[in-house]
Formats: sequence, structure tokens, C-alpha cells
Amino acid sequence: MKIKKNQDRDDTVEQNQTPVSHTTSFAATDEEQGGRLDVLLTNRFPELSRSHLQKLIAGKLVTVNGKAAKANYKAQADDQIMITFPAAKPIEIVAESIPLAILYEDADIIVLNKARGMVVHPAAGNYQGTLVNALLEHCTDLSGINGEIRPGIVHRLDKDTSGVMVAAKNDRAHLDLAEQIKSRTASRKYLAIVHGNIAEEQGIINAPIGRHPSDRKKMAVTFSNSKEAITRFRVVERFVNYTFVECRLQTGRTHQIRVHMQYIDHPVVGDPKYGPEKKRFAIAGQALHSAELSLRHPATGETMIFTAPLPDDMAAILNQLKTSKREEQ
Repeated sequence: MKIKKNQDRDDTVEQNQTPVSHTTSFAATDEEQGGRLDVLLTNRFPELSRSHLQKLIAGKLVTVNGKAAKANYKAQADDQIMITFPAAKPIEIVAESIPLAILYEDADIIVLNKARGMVVHPAAGNYQGTLVNALLEHCTDLSGINGEIRPGIVHRLDKDTSGVMVAAKNDRAHLDLAEQIKSRTASRKYLAIVHGNIAEEQGIINAPIGRHPSDRKKMAVTFSNSKEAITRFRVVERFVNYTFVECRLQTGRTHQIRVHMQYIDHPVVGDPKYGPEKKRFAIAGQALHSAELSLRHPATGETMIFTAPLPDDMAAILNQLKTSKREEQ
């Protein structure tokens, strides 16, 4: 993707797609009989929130047997359900002068140490201040495979997770890196501070992750509509009531480390979604850091390892824990 810049419209990405709506239909199954329409649709379209689907129903964009229906309609087997997804509104992704901690850059890739609190790419209601906005300002080229919302983005970190990320500057590099991530030949090491003292020195958490059954904004270990998820962990240091751990992902599910650590009753310190409400430490988000990224350069084939130092907020927590540990001894 060439980044379009000029004096009149500097900093914007060229918009060249005409948005269109699309419609899909299906017949309700015997298993779906008796269920609420909004719940049925949520199960059919897990990538969409229930509230979003309820808005489509309220907007008469969902019909049952040719007629608009209410969210609490109880489906019958063989009901013909049609849903129209309205065209997305055109948006402009603006290049912004945001400081970046660049660890490496050449004609094919750029490797960064993402700050905690920075969103990786624009999304509904949040089109500014993201890593993509910063990359558009810094780079003259980015891969266009992921479209105008996520140019160059091969993988992502949660907003409140810091550390190493790589972005692709052309489509060839993007495809190569995506394959490395998919095949796990590119690997990442995370560091986390978790609640409690993990009994084992190391372990494997093999528990499927899917959308939380009652809170669509969260993920959970579940055997319903879930995918395989495997996290390996190793204890780095133990403290009073806390553990410093290294984690490596064998799969790449949303919030994987955070969900798995909560699942084994050791949630990540500061985690606003999966941790306890009471916060002891001054950290804006979870104490989780992508410390190392190993990959094969997409052009040269050279194995490269990038590291990002522990951020100040996590280092301060560890210093506090070390002090408490010495006082206990």
C-alpha cells in the first residue's frame, strides 16, 4: 500500500472502495427452536456483539419468514431468517506524529516496542492515536493485505500489553511473516507478573478458549464454540503472593495468556478484565509484556531476535516485590 500524502490532504490514506451492504439467510435448525432471535444470531455470528445484532433487529434489518421480528421472538425450526448487514461508513485513517520506539527497520519490516495503552489499529469509535496512525506518518510504504484499517499489521498486542511487534512494509513480507506466525516458526516470549505463588516450576495450560458465555466483551475457557489454546509457562522468580513468569504461546487466541492465567487462579496483576477489582500496584493495565520476538527475515532468510526491555511500570512492581521479599527473609 502506497501512503498518499500531499499538502492539501496530507496524512490521509486514499479511499478507493465503495462500501456495499450484503444479505445472508439461513433456516433455523431444530436445535435453535425456542431460542430468542438475538441469542440465536449471536451464536451464529460470534464475531458480532449481541447489542450490535439487537440494533440490526430494531432497525428491521432482520426478517423471519419475510417479516421484521423482535429480539425476543422465539425461533421455530425451519424459520427462514434473513439478515442485512448495512454498508460500513467510509472512514479516513489519519497519519499522526506519534513517537515510536523503533527497534529495527529496513525496506521490508519495522519492529517496534509498543507502549502500554496504545491501540494497535483503528476500530469503530476509535480512529486516532493508534499504532497504525503512527506507522502511516513514519513509513512511506506499508503492506495493504489487511486493508486500510490495518495496513502493515501482521499480528497484534492488546491495548494494555506492551512490547515487541513487527509490521510489514510490503505484501511479500506480510505473507511471509503471516505464514511464520501461523506455523509458529516465528515465536514470542512474554513476561508477566501474576497473583499468587505458582506451585510448579513450569507447565502447559491446554484449555480451549472462546467467547465468554454471558459477557461478550470477554473470552473464557469453554468447550462451546471455542478453539484449541495452549500456553507454556516457566517461573522466573517467586515473591510473597506473586510470581514473575515467562510465557510462550503455542496458539494465538484473543487474550490467551490473560484468560489462561485466570483459569489456573493466577490472574495477571492489574488486569482490568480478568483480574481482581482491588489493585495494589500503580499500573494502567495488565502487567504483561512481549519481551522477545524471533523471526526469519522475509527477504534474506536470516534468523533475527528482537528484545524489548521491561517497561518502567513492571520494573517498579518487581522492585517493590523484591523489597518485600527481602524484608520477609
